[in-house]
Amino acid sequence: MSNRTADIQQALSQEDPEFQQWIEEHHRCEARLLELTNKNEVSTDEEIEEKTLKKRKLRLKDQMAERIRSYESSHASA
Repeated sequence: MSNRTADIQQALSQEDPEFQQWIEEHHRCEARLLELTNKNEVSTDEEIEEKTLKKRKLRLKDQMAERIRSYESSHASA
């Protein structure tokens, strides 16, 4: 991640409550995925949960990237 992107992400996390929620949810998904990965055996339900979490995490990442691009374009001339 470039310094510019990191700066924008930092600004959005402070200014945009929805963006902050996405970051928090992304971290929760990441933490739960780590728990599941560290288990010796996972149940069928946990496998489904893992797939669902991976998809959700990816959607959140896409949403955050789009918001960062939008922020960057709207502040490019500033």
